[in-house]
Amino acid sequence: MNQPNILLICTDQQRFNAMGAYGNDEIDTPNLDRLAEQGVLFDNCYVQAPVCGPSRASLMSGRYVHAHGAWANGVGLPAHEQLFSRTLADHGYDCGLAGKFHVGGACFGGRLEPRLDDGFRVFRWAHDPYLGSSENAYHRWLRAVRPDLYEAAAKPGSGIGFDSLPTDFHYSRWIGNETIDYLRHSRDADKPFFFVANFFDPHHGFGAPEEYLDRYRGKALRPPVTRDQELAGKPPVQTEASHRSYAGHARGYTEYTESELHDVRVSYYAMVSFVDDEVGRILAALDEAGLAEDTLVVFTSDHGEMLGDHQLMLKGPMMYECAVRVPLVMRWPAGLPAGERRVELVQWIDLATTFLAAAGAPPLPHGQGLSLLPLARGERDAPVRGWALCEYRNSGHPYEEPVHTTMLRHDRWKIVVYHGAPSTTRARSGELYDLEGDPAELDNLWDDPAHAATRVELQELLLDVLVATEDRSQPREGHW
Repeated sequence: MNQPNILLICTDQQRFNAMGAYGNDEIDTPNLDRLAEQGVLFDNCYVQAPVCGPSRASLMSGRYVHAHGAWANGVGLPAHEQLFSRTLADHGYDCGLAGKFHVGGACFGGRLEPRLDDGFRVFRWAHDPYLGSSENAYHRWLRAVRPDLYEAAAKPGSGIGFDSLPTDFHYSRWIGNETIDYLRHSRDADKPFFFVANFFDPHHGFGAPEEYLDRYRGKALRPPVTRDQELAGKPPVQTEASHRSYAGHARGYTEYTESELHDVRVSYYAMVSFVDDEVGRILAALDEAGLAEDTLVVFTSDHGEMLGDHQLMLKGPMMYECAVRVPLVMRWPAGLPAGERRVELVQWIDLATTFLAAAGAPPLPHGQGLSLLPLARGERDAPVRGWALCEYRNSGHPYEEPVHTTMLRHDRWKIVVYHGAPSTTRARSGELYDLEGDPAELDNLWDDPAHAATRVELQELLLDVLVATEDRSQPREGHW
């Protein structure tokens, strides 16, 4: 069969609604919006974890967090877990990556995260623009072309940071350049390709080149979504996080002035627009090479960002839509319709299965995802689950009293359990939202007697989902 090329473009920490195609009239994303017009946009894509490492491990393994075991940032994906990129390489694909990977610990010691059997022939790894490492390909490039900028950005207190470097020397431009170089020069032209462009933006620390900040400075942007005393009706750890993010390691919402919150949104939108321009350059290179017709292009992100909504910043144990729902666009002119939307619930683990199905490769032996191709094509009998699962197991900066949360989205409802004893010394609490009547997730119905039956029903369904998604791949050799 004809094997399409596959180009995965992934950002870091981009909320689902940080795109014009999702109804945001404040942000400038013409290239991403055009990609959506030319392909299929998924309205309800959920990641498997609200922080980077566990989420990316689910992407690459096609498995839920409690199945693959990389339960927190800094916890490596076990070496026995098979990555879909390895399977693609084994079935004739030339595989490459530029930018972040983060399926292993990468924040200490200035080293490359442990390399797995990933199948990537081209591996231009740079975890982020900040961490010094002899293996950080972006740092090596910047030191070679502009040592003065590198030294200034790497020096604490210099007043110049990596986030605000000039456009031509910024990490996001480097990702675009590396991807275009692969498409034009580095790929094996005798094979179909799979390439991952892993942007770090719009991850904090909330900076961008001046020309992108200027697009939004002076604009009246909508304030964060919240109301007075909102967190009084939410689990107590959210009040903790409102005062100090990242278990006390970063500024919390209450430490920002109104002006600073506006500036954060300006920077966040600027970062997204920068990525959008790079996506435009990459898609133009695909066109110039005559590759667009038979290339499956997927745009998505590993999780979202609170951005002041619900009086919270960054990410953590929270499971609000802006934290766990991400953009997902699929364009494949030779294989998918154009200009269509799908409202069904889909998950990040489905991408591995989708890529392998498109390539005509066998599914991962322990994969738990569904191929999204039938749904994207509008096939009447396309398999769908009707639910989405997201897990947090003290997975970000660890709280001294561990915080464990599990979210289930089903129909119009979302339930989030903040687990109690014996998993932690914290008291059990939770959230229940009617997303049809309260899409902003302001009214927590967890303790509402009128919704007690719904809460019980969803908690029971959550138990059933957890059982259904356990890893029972070990073969049974007999009846006893």
